[in-house]
Amino acid sequence: MGQIEWAMWANEQALAAGLIMLTGGIVAVAGQFKGWYFAAVAGVLVCLLEYPRSKRKKGSTMERCGQKYLTAVVKVFGPLTRNYYIRAILHAALAVPAGFLLSTILGTVCLGIASGIYLLAAVRGEEWRPIEQKPRERPHVGDTIKQPPSNPPPRPPADTRKKQPAEVGGQVNPIPVEAE
Repeated sequence: MGQIEWAMWANEQALAAGLIMLTGGIVAVAGQFKGWYFAAVAGVLVCLLEYPRSKRKKGSTMERCGQKYLTAVVKVFGPLTRNYYIRAILHAALAVPAGFLLSTILGTVCLGIASGIYLLAAVRGEEWRPIEQKPRERPHVGDTIKQPPSNPPPRPPADTRKKQPAEVGGQVNPIPVEAE
């Protein structure tokens, strides 16, 4: 069996944690909790960092919708976002203060789990790599233009193509109709 790519699992876990923390921040606003802004900002930060998926070592990677725009932003920060040790520390640091807000406890637990998985991925030597778009090859002109058919399509024999005598006069109505 192949190696498990732990970073892929950590990415999904951290994205879910970010969404849960963002939701917890919104709930904290409605519940008038103190410190709601931290939960909302931390949730948005984690979601923006975790939305772009990393390229897998083997096989294909399904890119998320609109990922290419956030990938450019994540690439700008270079080793700060590429290194999974830094991500594990960042997620653990964000999880500690969020644990003191009632509405973000679930997000804190999820972020702590994601931090542990990122630490495992970093120990195993994984790092974030952007999914590069392959340039589409333009088809050659000779391959796309095909010759028109040289023979006409087959036709039924001439005697079956002629109309039957009943069809010439129109349809016959089985119910008699009388005009008054």
